Amino acid sequence: MQPATTEFYSAGFIRQHCSDILGFYDPRVIDTAGGYFQNYYDDGSLFAPEFRQLVSSTRIIVNYARASRELAGRSDQQELAEKYRAYALHGLKYLETVHFQSATQQYAWTLRQHQPEIMTQQAYGYAFVLLAYAHLQLAEIADVSEKLSQTWDLLEQRFWQAGYGLYADEISRDGVLSEYRGQNANMHLCEAMLAAYQATQQSHFLERAQLLAHNITVRQAALSGGQVWEHYTVQFQLDLEYNKDDPKNLYRPWGFQPGHQTEWAKLLLQLNRLAPDPALVRRAAELFDRAYALAWDHEYGGLVYGYDLDGVCCDDDKYFWVQAESMAAAALLYQTTGDAAYLQKYQQLWGYCWEHFVDHQHGAWYRLLNRQNQQVSNEKSSAGAKCDYHTLCACLDVLAAF
Repeated sequence: MQPATTEFYSAGFIRQHCSDILGFYDPRVIDTAGGYFQNYYDDGSLFAPEFRQLVSSTRIIVNYARASRELAGRSDQQELAEKYRAYALHGLKYLETVHFQSATQQYAWTLRQHQPEIMTQQAYGYAFVLLAYAHLQLAEIADVSEKLSQTWDLLEQRFWQAGYGLYADEISRDGVLSEYRGQNANMHLCEAMLAAYQATQQSHFLERAQLLAHNITVRQAALSGGQVWEHYTVQFQLDLEYNKDDPKNLYRPWGFQPGHQTEWAKLLLQLNRLAPDPALVRRAAELFDRAYALAWDHEYGGLVYGYDLDGVCCDDDKYFWVQAESMAAAALLYQTTGDAAYLQKYQQLWGYCWEHFVDHQHGAWYRLLNRQNQQVSNEKSSAGAKCDYHTLCACLDVLAAF
């Protein structure tokens, strides 16, 4: 039964939903041989148990670190909080002893049978390494302050482009820096820097988050009519042809991504809470309002995946993370501005997701639906694509701001 719309915007509902999401993973996520299982069908059964990816390994650490922190202050949840701390530590050990290759100071992007497979170095992956360490520190699960500094240093040495105030993306196994430049890694690095600042109170993390936020959402967005374009040249000029024939690319789709406009809106509002600036709130509202207006499907509900330079839909699939990040952004906009229109959009998104994305039988969310809200696969979660990080953390972001 669908809750009353008022219940969607309540701490009790959010906490219960977090529990429902984690309840899908808790009995089956731990591989006693090391790390986390990452590939699940809708009913929770495993596929490709031998395959791991860095982003999923680190995101699951974040999930359990954040969940343990949320539960730590509740006297009736101490046993579960300790369980989640142990789950996070289990993932940390795997990150540091299997993904991380100490001889080269590199991270395996993918693993098979616990052995490195793809060794391409991705700034996107390093962002989640930094985020995982930050949340482990915030939850007081482990003192990883040295690891936070080490990850900062590796990012500076390998990816930082000081002349542009942004990070490059990819280094080949042979050490060659790719010419591709994108916004997605920079967005998640901004997210990680915010968490690292909260964990350490070291000002360089906050300053870097502020610089990334400005350079992507103001300077770079000015090149594309005020919205954030995904792909750039070596000189951080618009690359309008990159993946034009591949709008459904998992990591680098062509077109404007409404989910990234709203995710940036959320990050700007979180930055505003740490360093208040009315310009951040205005920019967040502009990004959210335009994306929501262009991407909301008035016939079938939900936000579509992408639209082109003219605002015409170029991918009408519905992705779980787009809805979740937009939901969090709407809640934070309501909390920050008091504008009830954002609460209405939050409720609208939740009503849609409750009906179509939430798996009420097995727990967690479906990953991908077509425009008519039909499932296109029975793979609920897969390495590098989904581990309910976006859904769980969007709920925790809303809960933290109540």
